Amino acid sequence: MSAHLGEYQILHFATHGLLDNNHPELSGIVLTMVDKNGVDRNGVMPLHDIYNMDLSAELTVLSACQTALGKDIKGEGLVGLSHSFISAGSKTVVASLWKVDDQATATLMADFYQSMLQKGRSPAAALRAAKLKLMQDKRWSAPYFWAGFVVQGEYTNHIAVENNAWRHLGVIVLLSLLLISCGLIVFNVRRRRGSLFARRT
Repeated sequence: MSAHLGEYQILHFATHGLLDNNHPELSGIVLTMVDKNGVDRNGVMPLHDIYNMDLSAELTVLSACQTALGKDIKGEGLVGLSHSFISAGSKTVVASLWKVDDQATATLMADFYQSMLQKGRSPAAALRAAKLKLMQDKRWSAPYFWAGFVVQGEYTNHIAVENNAWRHLGVIVLLSLLLISCGLIVFNVRRRRGSLFARRT
């Protein structure tokens, strides 16, 4: 991870989350499955690394599956990915309660950022507005598509950015979604090839 990560107001992770409810210390976020040369590598950012970050983010968005879940530990609360980012210094975390749909999530996130950054709403109000908008689309009217994301931490903070920053953020979010989708496709293709090879042998 970049040493400058603590300087950003908004962190957005559009990737795959690993959740272990029984042993939350084994949870993490998959950042990559290959290095810059295409060689397989372990690109999981484990929970203890997240706890050790020094963040000052107003908002962290974990656009991955089941990132709002964790294990209820006495004296600590719900320990998991959301808890780790808040402990590392993020004021607010938006995370998911179940395995969310990729296409619906991409639309929800675009509306969420537009509502928050262009209309000046708090993350909680922006997420609510994005959900209400997604509900109107017949393809995604079922709660499964729009109800999975929740806000944890500070509910009322407003994030102020420069007027042209929304365009840059939109490009970054779209590129992130594209790169993660490509990475997951490569991962699934390799896994299928491996299983076919294992059957033949």
